[in-house]
Amino acid sequence: MVDKKVETKVVENQYVIPLRREWMKVSRYKRTARSVKAIKEFIAKHMKIPDRDVSKVRLDIYLNNELWFRGCKKPFAKIKVKAKKDGDLVRVELVDVPEKVQFARARHDKLHKKAVEKKAPKTEEKKEEKSEEEKKVESEKVKSVEKAHEKIAEKAAKAQKHTTASTTASRAQRKALKK
Repeated sequence: MVDKKVETKVVENQYVIPLRREWMKVSRYKRTARSVKAIKEFIAKHMKIPDRDVSKVRLDIYLNNELWFRGCKKPFAKIKVKAKKDGDLVRVELVDVPEKVQFARARHDKLHKKAVEKKAPKTEEKKEEKSEEEKKVESEKVKSVEKAHEKIAEKAAKAQKHTTASTTASRAQRKALKK
């Protein structure tokens, strides 16, 4: 028999979702939560998810943060999103991403790449080369840590000196006042 590979087709659409009609149906403190549910229902309907299963719709972290930014009582009236259907799951993101979100996403990607690179296996040659460099770095670290401990000890001594001097001075004044 011939194995048939089912290629998943990635479908991407943009929508402007009206939210005011949905969040006006609930009390004020539930408005943003209701608008999140409304987005999921809207995407499930328009992306033709079987049985309109809302659990297969995933909102982006930054979209969720943007929705909740103004609090639970004052959500957006409408929002422009981009939905990508990949297999069973549908991922929903913001279309017009603010600059602060772009910076946050770039920082997250940069940190994530570093974590992946660290997990990559290292060759023995690199370990030998780094061992000499690491020895230098470690000795510098030890020296800087010792200096830091000395500074902390000096500050503690000064603080103790000032506290003891002030308490003895106040005692002397009290004795003088009593006579």
